[in-house]
Amino acid sequence: MHAILTKGKGSAEEVLQWEEIANAEMTTPSEVKIKIKAAGVNPIDTKVRRNGGFYSDEKPEFILGCDGAGEVVEVGGGVKDFQVGDAVWFCHGGLGREQGNYAEYTVVDHRWLVLKPKNISFIEAAAMPLALITAWNALFEKGGLTEGQTVLIHAGAGGVGHLAIQLAKLKGAKVITTISSDAKSDFVKALGADEVINYRQADVVSEVSRLTNQEGCDLVIDTVGGADMFKESVLATRYFGRLITLLDPTNADMSVARMKNLLVGFELMLTPMLKDLESERKKQIDILKQCAIWVEQGVLKVHVSTVFLLEQAVLAHAKIEEGKTMGKIVLAVEKG
Repeated sequence: MHAILTKGKGSAEEVLQWEEIANAEMTTPSEVKIKIKAAGVNPIDTKVRRNGGFYSDEKPEFILGCDGAGEVVEVGGGVKDFQVGDAVWFCHGGLGREQGNYAEYTVVDHRWLVLKPKNISFIEAAAMPLALITAWNALFEKGGLTEGQTVLIHAGAGGVGHLAIQLAKLKGAKVITTISSDAKSDFVKALGADEVINYRQADVVSEVSRLTNQEGCDLVIDTVGGADMFKESVLATRYFGRLITLLDPTNADMSVARMKNLLVGFELMLTPMLKDLESERKKQIDILKQCAIWVEQGVLKVHVSTVFLLEQAVLAHAKIEEGKTMGKIVLAVEKG
């Protein structure tokens, strides 16, 4: 089969190689072989590539891509819930140990697969799992968002942000989000955002204060990271509110967060896969099952901004590293 191999660590041009390798094959009765139709591209892919993977000492060459969607072509003897021909979506591999989805085929334990929503393409399905699980956990599991509360979602036009807006609205929350252009403003409003702040034109903290009667938001989701964004997020959160960040707030000053009695949390949806936490991974499967229902009901949608062919992975990485993408980028594994 063909795949994009990551050889060592470095820039996309240096380490991503289009090669023909041995086909993925099942080794246990609980596994399912999948013909991959599309692979989602996430910021974590570029970070893993730059750093050489989480298991680089064991596997200096590996295949990236946590998100995938495809068709079942073979099932192990112990698998009862999937059959040949099923269309599935999943988040599995791509971190340097298990094979990722920048490839024509993969093998996944049946526990980590979910039937693809019937009303969307493989391209759309491959764009969603990691970002959906991240958004859900940040909003609900960590953030405790409930009906009637107000949430600030930074970078609402991004991969996680644009799904988080929709999930928050499904919960009945008021959504404030930040963007950087008129086009992105129109985009997030169409998704249901109640209030939109262009951070290039207005002070975010002042605007949040105005929009919340000087109280601040019940929950703030930081999808950007860094000390400056963390500081801004703290100031935008109400006293005794909650702040969830997806990234490392390097060297952030915690004094104001402490004075405001904030509940500060982190969301890294890869932890269950990295640490083999089966019970937590099953929770992620439940999230995808519920989201599949909403997708089929037409109340949850993904925006795919750009589709590259699998062999164009270098271009896909360059695109996502620009940091200007609305929605998601996907690699089409099967042409046509």
